[in-house]
Amino acid sequence: EAEATAAARATLGSAWRRTMTILDSLRGLAAKGESASLPEGPLKVCIIGSGNWGSTAAKLVAENTARSDRFETDVNMWVFEEMVDGRKLSEIINEEHENVKYLPDVRLPDNVKAVPDLAAACEGSHVLVFVVPHQFLPKLLPTIKDNMAPSAFGISLIKGIEFDKQGIVLLSDVIRKELNIDVSVLMGANVANEIAREDFAEATIGGSSAYSGILKQLFQTSYFRVNTVANAKAVELCGALKNVVALGAGFCDGLGYGNNTKAAVIRIGLIEMARVIELVTGSFPLEILVESCGVADLITTCYGGRNRKCAEAFVRDAGKDWDTIEAELLNGQRLQGTLTCLELQAPAFV
Repeated sequence: EAEATAAARATLGSAWRRTMTILDSLRGLAAKGESASLPEGPLKVCIIGSGNWGSTAAKLVAENTARSDRFETDVNMWVFEEMVDGRKLSEIINEEHENVKYLPDVRLPDNVKAVPDLAAACEGSHVLVFVVPHQFLPKLLPTIKDNMAPSAFGISLIKGIEFDKQGIVLLSDVIRKELNIDVSVLMGANVANEIAREDFAEATIGGSSAYSGILKQLFQTSYFRVNTVANAKAVELCGALKNVVALGAGFCDGLGYGNNTKAAVIRIGLIEMARVIELVTGSFPLEILVESCGVADLITTCYGGRNRKCAEAFVRDAGKDWDTIEAELLNGQRLQGTLTCLELQAPAFV
């Protein structure tokens, strides 16, 4: 059975790669004319974050850098140092090639290098991959700015938003403003554990076509399909807003409602997401809603994500606050939906 499954995956992967090669050629012809001034030598990549999704992203990226001359083989992954059973987490990752706390039972490529010092991790890096809880991002940026390569560019995998007196602030804009670099975003139906075990999944990269090609080359594998679009703001907003809808789906589960009720919550939630995006960007994002970052991510999150899980527990375990539930259920990961809810109630927005 295992051999048959492996053979089927190989056949599917081969056919899919041939199809995507043709599609990439057609997209390249359509987007011809816009290019970035990328360094000619191999690009150094740094993953900023080492949680469940960060470690999975490192696995994807390192698999590609190991077989491409366009990137340096080794991929630094910044690790917020913790002690696990009396050992430093960074040392465990480097010696055993496994993030035993946040991505157990998944072997990371040997060229993933866990680095607990942020300055050392991003020193001279051309490609900065941001995968940290969004509330921790601002305090990291000054150190990154002082150590990144002058020609650096970034991509954010962070699902969240902030607010100021004018309204919504995208996290890509926070990075862009502080570092003065181009920043794309990657969002999608991306349950990290499933991708880490190489179940087929998709994602959407939103950003300038000047960088989308090299970023697609960095992330796409036989089991992780990437599509690129120009509307980065809509892509990023989808990634943040779906967490709010997932809380509603979790409340349904906690209250014992069935699939019909949850489907209604998802449908209405998708419309509300679109309305917020239209308010921010000025256009209704129909083409983005049918991407992986849109309806696919929403469905996945409402059935299998951490926000749904914690919302169900919030209903069933009456009396427990969100911080307690987060600590008990998420193994050090952070709940994003509740923070986004609070931010959406900011006076500047409502």
